[in-house]
Formats: sequence, C-alpha cells, structure tokens
Amino acid sequence: MNFLQKLQNLPEFKRKIIFWVIIVIVGLGLLFWWAQTTQMRLKSFKPEKLKEELRLPNFEEELKELQKSETPEISEEELKELEESLKENEK
Repeated sequence: MNFLQKLQNLPEFKRKIIFWVIIVIVGLGLLFWWAQTTQMRLKSFKPEKLKEELRLPNFEEELKELQKSETPEISEEELKELEESLKENEK
C-alpha cells in the first residue's frame, strides 16, 4: 500500500512516464511471446494435414471419373460392325 501511495503522490508527468514504461514492457513481452508461438506453429505446420482438414476436392480423381464417363467402351464386335457400316456407306 505504501508503494501505491507514493505513486499517487508523484506529479502527473512522472506517473504518465511510469505508466507508459510499464505499457511498453508488457507490449514487448507479448510481442516476444507471440513471435515464439508463431515460430513454433510454423515449424510444426504440415501441408498434408491442412489438405485433409479442409477436405479440398481432388481434381485429378474427378477428371479421371469424367473421362471414364464420357468415353463409352466399345467391344471388338461393335467396332467391326461400325467399320463394315462405314464401308457400305462409302459404296
């Protein structure tokens, strides 16, 4: 209590200086803490885990599925029939 009374009895200019010094010290401490935790997070960052968490669509798989669905499968018999019909149309 004695310390607080001494502070209260100081002139306003000195109280403001003490206040801002304390604010700067606390701010620098928080800045240092933030930098340390950010550095640790960046070191432990794994891009693979981020992809899994975001569940981004895999465009390669979707493209393969589209190609499969767009190209019909033709058997050898159907191919021969088509060739024969083309030959007949040419005559």
